[in-house]
Amino acid sequence: MGEFIIKMPDVGEGVAEAELVEWHVKPGDPVREDMVIAAVMTDKATVEIPSPVDGTVIWLAGDIGDRVAVKAPLVRIETAGGAGEAQPMRISQAPTAEVVKAEIARPAPATPVSAAPASAAPSAEKPLAAPSVRLFARESGVDLRQVQGSGPAGRILREDVEQFLVQGAAPVLLKGGSVKKTATEEIKLTGLRRRIAEKMVLSTSRIPHITYVEEVDMTALEELRATMNGDRREGHPKLTVLPFLMRALVKAIAGQPEVNATFDDDAGIITRYSAVHIGIATQTPAGLTVPVVRHAEARGIWDCAAEMARLAEAARSGTATRDELSGSTITISSLGALGGIVSTPVINHPEVAIIGVNKIATRPVWDGTQFVPRKMMNLSSSFDHRIIDGWDAATFVQRIRTLLETPALIFIEG
Repeated sequence: MGEFIIKMPDVGEGVAEAELVEWHVKPGDPVREDMVIAAVMTDKATVEIPSPVDGTVIWLAGDIGDRVAVKAPLVRIETAGGAGEAQPMRISQAPTAEVVKAEIARPAPATPVSAAPASAAPSAEKPLAAPSVRLFARESGVDLRQVQGSGPAGRILREDVEQFLVQGAAPVLLKGGSVKKTATEEIKLTGLRRRIAEKMVLSTSRIPHITYVEEVDMTALEELRATMNGDRREGHPKLTVLPFLMRALVKAIAGQPEVNATFDDDAGIITRYSAVHIGIATQTPAGLTVPVVRHAEARGIWDCAAEMARLAEAARSGTATRDELSGSTITISSLGALGGIVSTPVINHPEVAIIGVNKIATRPVWDGTQFVPRKMMNLSSSFDHRIIDGWDAATFVQRIRTLLETPALIFIEG
């Protein structure tokens, strides 16, 4: 009998550890070559780890939510054959084709195998579902073994979990029609949700925020947007406000490059960028992610819209790569129709500015002689007050306001 150790792969330059977000096996389970045995997360990207050999799982490194250092033992597999030499294993970031490497080595014969901790998997027969669906089910308190899959080969889709939640058992009513609820639930913060929490703590604890809110008359831009959507070519996405805002940002940044920057407060170094890489905060089933539209300064309105739509779909489906989720120099945060009247967006550390978009609403506006209906929207923007003074923040937002209120200026070069 032989024994292989699968080590935590090096999933990215500068990454020292990764978080366990899913086990597909438990001690005692048989595994086949290329069978996915675990999923780990780092930098908001999920990586699935397959087995390179046939055998039986005899040890797992930890529980869901635990962090494992790169090159530390992750899984031990007992094989029928003799001991083999260490060999490379290729794994892919689920479900994209990005490839990283993990090492597999046989431990010294004298090393005893410790008792295996209980695995998160309830049975050897795991339901077929994507990692993002498993995460959604786990956060919703749904046992996937109870869900009927409607996808190919019985694969469980997010819609199946949502339908299961809708059709869940109704509570038993007591006399008088009311119900006493005494249950409590403890939910371990894992995966993307924990990454978001850590990022928010880092940002709010290290960055002194200043938030500036300005009202913008969007009437002219909304008329232009409706015209362009009505005349758009086949294959072009429907324009929202965001592509216009992205182009307005590019123009405003040309006059105030200090806003398009990151700040390394440990080293005391500000890095300004000539390229404008705009992060678009996007809500996904697993939580908030920030895919990045790179080189917005070189894109037109339609190109910005198409790239933003592509990245949003990749983020929501869990297929966005690490490169697509990192490297932004300034961020836009928008809740669309749910945008509210005002917000206090949290800066995406280590950036120094974030632009928050609130909802558009028709309001009466005094034009000097009478009140007229206008489509108004607030911009709620936050800045790192160590780097951006209040006057500069206001000047920057006022420039964006001018561009949005006179949208022809967005299309004028120079």
